[in-house]
Amino acid sequence: MAPPPEIAIPSTSVSSEGSPKPYTLYNITLRLPLCSYVVQKRYTDFARLHATLVEHVGAPPPHPLPGKHWLKSTVSSPALARERQLGLEKYLRTIAETPDRRWRDTSAWRSFLNLPSVGSTTSSAVSAAGMVGNAAAGAADPGTWLDMHRELKSCLHEARQCLSRRDGAAEGSNSTAVAEAGAAAKRALVKAGSLTATLTDGLRKIQESARLGEGELRRRRDLVSAARMERDVLDKLSNNMPSSASNGRGNGSGSAQGPPPASEKATLLRGGKPTGGRVLGAPLPETERTRELDNAGVLLLQKQEMAAQDQQLEQLSAIIRRQREMGLQINEEVEAQSEMLDRMEQDATRLQGKVDVANNRIRKM
Repeated sequence: MAPPPEIAIPSTSVSSEGSPKPYTLYNITLRLPLCSYVVQKRYTDFARLHATLVEHVGAPPPHPLPGKHWLKSTVSSPALARERQLGLEKYLRTIAETPDRRWRDTSAWRSFLNLPSVGSTTSSAVSAAGMVGNAAAGAADPGTWLDMHRELKSCLHEARQCLSRRDGAAEGSNSTAVAEAGAAAKRALVKAGSLTATLTDGLRKIQESARLGEGELRRRRDLVSAARMERDVLDKLSNNMPSSASNGRGNGSGSAQGPPPASEKATLLRGGKPTGGRVLGAPLPETERTRELDNAGVLLLQKQEMAAQDQQLEQLSAIIRRQREMGLQINEEVEAQSEMLDRMEQDATRLQGKVDVANNRIRKM
């Protein structure tokens, strides 16, 4: 029996496709044992699924569906959208994890999440194609794109670990472990290649919809380019058997391409960049931000940092000018108050003189 999928709704997006009014789409992320993909659904799709499940099973699911709000819209109220997002995620997770399988064994549930049908090769192939299409649609959302990029980096990390295990097993002459680790690395690299293509297509759709600025698009292109380069080099490493395992096979069955240099191989397996030890210099050490970028990306990052510093200087200059103006105004106000106090002191002196004259006349009288 296959384990239940891991379901989450990490983000939402707003769309108006096929409707005169904009509506909220909930990006459902599913993680299966062999693949991960994104399904986008409206609240009306959830309501239709709930009604179908109640009709087929004869009982409502264990967790209630969040109610519809008639006075507010999730498009104009982020708080309501967040509340409904959490409620819908809890609704799906409860159905997927409850011991009672009646709701998730229905065709409506599997169709809603594009899950492959049990025992049907044709429907599995169609569902797999649907997964790819939904993954491409999810990559068009900037938030989901970053989630898929993190998954891509996880696949590359897994491939590096598998290749390290394969090399360690080759030194111990364990052919079974070598084969298993090599196959696991191949699976991770195949998945990484699929994710790279999906992310590239998602960037194209994001650029067409103008949902991100040109600078952020260039940064994400650099991320995809670096991941593609790393994946290609790891694929080259996986195609070359370790030296200890290939010594007993003779020279006739060797690959036409020689193994990559030892320094590059060690750098890759430690998680470094495939471009062999870039050194930015003592004043500019390598950081987590620059490690993911190529030379063009580092140059762009430097320009962005300089532009940000210029903007901060302009803001600081404006603040200093405002403080100077405030200081001048305070000085003018203090001078005006001092003049008023001087006049009051003169008036008080004159008044005291008149009082003294009046007292003298009273004493004479």
